[in-house]
Amino acid sequence: MASIFTKIIQRDIPGHIVAEDEFCLAFLDIEPLVEGHVLVVPKKEVDYIFDLDDELLAKLNVFAKKVAKGIDKAIPCQRVGVTVIGLEVPHAHIHLIPMNSMRDMNFNGPKVSFSQDELAATAEKIRAAISD
Repeated sequence: MASIFTKIIQRDIPGHIVAEDEFCLAFLDIEPLVEGHVLVVPKKEVDYIFDLDDELLAKLNVFAKKVAKGIDKAIPCQRVGVTVIGLEVPHAHIHLIPMNSMRDMNFNGPKVSFSQDELAATAEKIRAAISD
């Protein structure tokens, strides 16, 4: 059965996509820790990030760097934090989280809620920053 991320990749369900290339996709987390929390995934469905072949793992990380630079331009923050947990969805993914303090990276804390319009506006800001 396809993961929820594969369903977003295949456009079977909607996602607020901020960047895409032949191998990877980046989209807003629907349960973000902060505004601009993005998930970066390989289009190939592999459960564990370290089971990706070396070439795809490298491409995923270079793609994540490009997205993180866009997030940093679009969302006021001191840094873009990077986390790989991989327990929530059986599809390798990297969390890119704009952060101003360590609290912004607390996955046990409350999630932030945004309307679909707010998510769309954030995605557009990040897309525009990436294409600069």
